[in-house]
Amino acid sequence: MTVDIDTNAGFCFGVTNAINKAENEIQNSGSLYCLGEIVHNHEETSRLAKLGMKTISYQEFCSLSNTTVLLRAHGEPPSTYQTAASNNVYIIDATCPIVLRLHKLIQTNAQQYPDAQTVIFGKKDHAEVVGLVGQVSGNAVVVSAEDEIEMIDFHRSILLYSQTTMNSHKYNNLAEKIASRLRDTSPDAVLRKFDTVCRSVALREQNLSAYARNHDAIMFVAGANSSNGKYLFSTCSKANPRTYYVSSVLDIDPAMLVDVDRLGITGATSTPKWLLQNVADAVARIV
Repeated sequence: MTVDIDTNAGFCFGVTNAINKAENEIQNSGSLYCLGEIVHNHEETSRLAKLGMKTISYQEFCSLSNTTVLLRAHGEPPSTYQTAASNNVYIIDATCPIVLRLHKLIQTNAQQYPDAQTVIFGKKDHAEVVGLVGQVSGNAVVVSAEDEIEMIDFHRSILLYSQTTMNSHKYNNLAEKIASRLRDTSPDAVLRKFDTVCRSVALREQNLSAYARNHDAIMFVAGANSSNGKYLFSTCSKANPRTYYVSSVLDIDPAMLVDVDRLGITGATSTPKWLLQNVADAVARIV
């Protein structure tokens, strides 16, 4: 059997940057607080916890003072920075540069078009979306699917954005639905759509489909709670029905390898490369 690790799999730049900053601070000071999970992968968060990183909730964050806290790649609303300043908490800001640019874009447009409503295509409770909504003090409508556009006020102009990790095809379809509805309801209202899907994420999806079709079976490695993992797993499964979701080497079943000559090992943008290698090594021991 040939075992092939997908060279395009693994952490995106934002996550890699956040983890590098965390490791550097832990090396210098011995410990570090992180506001929320630095990445939705239990194996990686456990590794960092052993090094000295403690993941805290926002409530715990608000009770801290005179310490250092890392902000992960997902980004935070302005209120988080205000709380840190009030409590003398030093921030290590690991917000992804793409997300930071989106924060500034939302703020600028809200000031330039004060009568328009901010609409975000994304998952309401996702950490990134919480940060995006915070840029307009909560005055935004979040929709995750076309059947939720009823929440939008079609009597006003619309500023439309997407969470950076959403599917670009679905975003474009949603925009077309909104534009059509807006024309029918308020011909004088304007839809301004902004291209805010991360291009590396969009390209990753395309490459993944081709990769999956080129193997007899796929082991898709991702955290059990990774929304990106679940989505990319679905993409992989459509291209290759013999795609198996594994979160660690403990999930590997020898039955997954029956009649497989070429196995592909890939994962989400929240999957560390060392974990992909661990899975490959475990497979090698079985076969």
